[in-house]
Amino acid sequence: MGGTDEPGVTEGGLGVLSAGARTLYLSAVRSGGRLVPAESGCDGTSQLRELVEIGLLVPDMDDPGVLVAVDPRQLTAGLSAAWQRKALELLSRSMALPSDFQQLSQAYSEVGADPREGGPVEHLVGKTEINQRLSALFEGSTKEILSAQPGGGARSFPTEAAIALDVGILRRGVSRRTIYQPSTRYSAPTRHYVTAMTAEGGQVRTLDEPFTRLMIIDRTVAVIPGSGDTERAAFIRDEAVIGYLLSLFEGCWERAIPFLGNGDVPPEVVTRLRRNIVRMMLQGVGHRVIARNLGLSERTLARHIAELREEYDAETLFQLGWKLSESFHRLPEGDGDLD
Repeated sequence: MGGTDEPGVTEGGLGVLSAGARTLYLSAVRSGGRLVPAESGCDGTSQLRELVEIGLLVPDMDDPGVLVAVDPRQLTAGLSAAWQRKALELLSRSMALPSDFQQLSQAYSEVGADPREGGPVEHLVGKTEINQRLSALFEGSTKEILSAQPGGGARSFPTEAAIALDVGILRRGVSRRTIYQPSTRYSAPTRHYVTAMTAEGGQVRTLDEPFTRLMIIDRTVAVIPGSGDTERAAFIRDEAVIGYLLSLFEGCWERAIPFLGNGDVPPEVVTRLRRNIVRMMLQGVGHRVIARNLGLSERTLARHIAELREEYDAETLFQLGWKLSESFHRLPEGDGDLD
């Protein structure tokens, strides 16, 4: 049996019964072809339901509390014919599905289309519909997928599902480039995703400046947030708009720093991140807001501040702020060091 209790698997491969159901049936046969569920401890089990549903165990007409084993040969011909008819019916329905749904698909696609001159813009509302459309676009891609995802740890798909989808895309020969914020280098799920992606030829970089969420598929469809709402997305097919968005993405890509998914954060990334932390601290921004703006967890932000206090030998946050203010304002804008 191979030790499996998975329905449809037997020693020979594809089968009808689970290993547990087969064992229970053989036990009933060896007990004279009769089984009392209440006494045998199998009452209500999935294995018992399997045997009753398929007809290998039936109630005794004289004693309903007893199940009687049926000769499998009596069931084979009838079940085989019934299942073959069901298979043909399902096959026929599957072949008719594209044409049957064509009108419905066309109507669905036209909903939200922008009839104004300049090309269609389709607006979708709700994460479920947005993710379904993204999945279809990803799976149908043939050339490249570009993504700019600020706060990249908050992915549209669960990490393992995103890895499975994107690795499949890369193995089809579709290129994949993604831009994240530097804070994602501190996110274990994102590092796991990036490691899997780069191992398959994907490219990921981080950019230490504000940028907008954007996806471009095969340079024919661009996806941007709709009206600043994460529950809305605009799917754009206008060539001029896509060309403009492509130029924005390529400019960000050139300024971004490669990210391979390992736990080593390049010094320039740490320096720039801490410069932004310091700038907001000196502006009086609260820690929770700083963490949200930079895409950091409050724990990661606290670790950076603790390391800054140690570096500047500051016992209190007030003392740290005073020392940082002196160092920060002596530097020209864009200088990489805080010392």
